[in-house]
Amino acid sequence: MIFEIIKSEGIAHKSYFIGSKGNAAVIDPRRDVDAYLDVASSNNMKITHIFETHRNEDYIIGSLELADITGAEIYHGSKMDFLYGTPIYDGDIFKIGSLELEVLETPGHTHESVSISLTDKASSDEPYMIFTGDALFAGEVGRTDLLGEKEAPEMAEFLYSSLYEKILPLGDNVIVCPAHGAGSVCGSDLRDQDITTIGYEKKTNPMLQLTKEKFIKSKTEEKIYTPPYFKVMEVNNLNGPHIMERLPYCHPLKPVEIKKLTKKGAQLVDIRKPTSFGGGHIPQTINIWREGFSAFVGYFLNYEDPIIIINDNEGYINDITRQLVRLGYDNIYGYLAGGFPAWYMAAQQVDKLDMWSVHQLKKALDQKEDIFLLDVRKINDYEKVHLEGSHPIWVGHINQHLEEIPQDKHVVVYCDSGYKSTIACSILKKNGYSQLSSVLGSMGAWLKADYPVLK
Repeated sequence: MIFEIIKSEGIAHKSYFIGSKGNAAVIDPRRDVDAYLDVASSNNMKITHIFETHRNEDYIIGSLELADITGAEIYHGSKMDFLYGTPIYDGDIFKIGSLELEVLETPGHTHESVSISLTDKASSDEPYMIFTGDALFAGEVGRTDLLGEKEAPEMAEFLYSSLYEKILPLGDNVIVCPAHGAGSVCGSDLRDQDITTIGYEKKTNPMLQLTKEKFIKSKTEEKIYTPPYFKVMEVNNLNGPHIMERLPYCHPLKPVEIKKLTKKGAQLVDIRKPTSFGGGHIPQTINIWREGFSAFVGYFLNYEDPIIIINDNEGYINDITRQLVRLGYDNIYGYLAGGFPAWYMAAQQVDKLDMWSVHQLKKALDQKEDIFLLDVRKINDYEKVHLEGSHPIWVGHINQHLEEIPQDKHVVVYCDSGYKSTIACSILKKNGYSQLSSVLGSMGAWLKADYPVLK
């Protein structure tokens, strides 16, 4: 048996390659499919089956892309009218070499969610592992709010039944392979753990310690943000995204070309760290640091205007391109050739962002300076601990709440560590705000300095 986890960092997505005796299946493939082809080639295997555990919301599914290359059949849950692939039902069994895959309908996260139980008949008749999609994670269970507030209680009840009637009875030793890891927005508090077991989750997963009533109540009251790009993903993954055949070509651009494209509405994204962005950047540029790119880009970029990437050099362009296509952005156009130094060496205008230390912020608060203190962390984090006088607006919702942020005051922005606060400042600058400061280290440094907070 061959077993491989293919991770997509940023969105914390995990897909799986399993194979036996020359044939293989891929579960929940991403759109750039070369990783699966590489595993198949290196193991002399043919990909014959592609399974989708549900209609994914946080990335473009790669099933059609992979099927176009391999000729594999696509399978997904029957409770949704997909425009491609073949519906599967509870109890359906597929054989791949010595492997037997059984379909378990496990609604809750979505109506059509399925889990795939795997038994290696060469070793035992007992289930060996289960691919749970967004039903069960390490340390958490799937969110149940995506169909709206009214349906959340019923979906939570469905999920509880799926867990206790379908997944947990398989046995404590069964390995659990979820579709996401820590950092995913498909659950509220996932552990940083690749795989787990049913027995370990029964002992350690907080949601599996609750009664049915408390489980439903907890899921119904859960506060998880839904990025706006989810709606685009849902439509694409229901109808089937168009087949790329290859990654989009990213044009190397000169400063003068970028200026022309900007006037036509191009979207400039600076992927450098906050300190670099603060020291100097192209005007009207959004800053989303590279490691957090996938997690936040879906809040701010549209799917029509050309996207241009800015870095200190020409590194990571291929990586960023992959992250964008995974989120359905086919409007990638180019990058600044030579990086940001090429911009200022061409004598182009450079903008800056004021960066504060936590000590500067403490002094301003002590002296009661007339500032507007903006907290752009998640509301759950704000409710645990925040600075006196701060105003909470999640960074992803900045554009929708501009009327709450005064333009005639000095706006000082903090988050967990200074990365999201710089995103927020770049969005505010783009909307005409001029008196802005991002707090380096933010709440992490503030607590380290032992400065007062409200709880």
